[in-house]
Amino acid sequence: MAQHGQVLKLRACRPDGKAVWAYRYRVDGGRSKRPQVGGFATRAQAERALRRELERLRPGRQMTLAELVEGYLQVHQAAPATIEKLRWLLAKAMVVFGDARLVELRAGEICAWRRTLPEGHRFEATQALRQVLNAAVAWQLLDVNPAKRGVANPLRRFPEKRPFESWDELRAVAAQLGAVTGPMVMFGAATGLRPAELVALELRDVDRAGGVVYVRRQLVRGQIKQTKTQRSVRAVPLQAIALEALDRRPASGSPILFPAPRGGYIDLHNFRARNWRPARSQPGSTRSAARTTSATPTPHSRSEPGSRSSTCRDSWAQAWQ
Repeated sequence: MAQHGQVLKLRACRPDGKAVWAYRYRVDGGRSKRPQVGGFATRAQAERALRRELERLRPGRQMTLAELVEGYLQVHQAAPATIEKLRWLLAKAMVVFGDARLVELRAGEICAWRRTLPEGHRFEATQALRQVLNAAVAWQLLDVNPAKRGVANPLRRFPEKRPFESWDELRAVAAQLGAVTGPMVMFGAATGLRPAELVALELRDVDRAGGVVYVRRQLVRGQIKQTKTQRSVRAVPLQAIALEALDRRPASGSPILFPAPRGGYIDLHNFRARNWRPARSQPGSTRSAARTTSATPTPHSRSEPGSRSSTCRDSWAQAWQ
């Protein structure tokens, strides 16, 4: 790989006595040959010629974005689901820029492409492109990231969610659900678990004597996996409403705490579309809940406004939307 090179003034002079300038560089490391090209009238001319030559020798000059993406995905260390999603996001850039050489990518064109993306995944698709081009900069295929410099990528603005104002409102929605999913919703709101963690709970995770439920796993695309982070493995206190939800859960021979009607784990995608949203649209159930990504409430038997119990209820379930 070519180094940065060097501009130098030669000992020889022009017939008019003025200095002669040249440049030199190494092609492949400190022990490789060092070509030298001279005869420039000024230092600026030699520097411009050196930049052009180094640009010509840059490994990424002929590499296309499609080739970079394929090489990056082969070495990127992540879960298969993460690689799959990254490939899906990068495919949106590949449609427009896949055959373009890396040195031909321009910030203005990337901005124009970004505006054509649906708002739902505009931020993530741009971040994915930035991620791959950051690798190109680290691998010295590019000097700067054209998807970062001069390309604004603000987060998506979500519409404001109106939380449930009381447990009675949430109970009204839960009453529209099934014998298992109704208590599941109340239990999830009382504990603040992520939906993927909630549906993956097993009977052995509940410690009534200790008053806690242990979060050890999550259900992602129908597969049981580890929690999102190591800190996500935790013991969550059980307040009175959570214990009440457990008592309302119908008995079954399944080791799963909230099993699907035909056994196995509840499909979150189907539950949102077929159960949660219709129940929320029933008369008297006009509120929607908003869930944060992490909640570990303190047990309370009351749900007065402003209490930790009330906050847990009001901050849960955006992922159901």
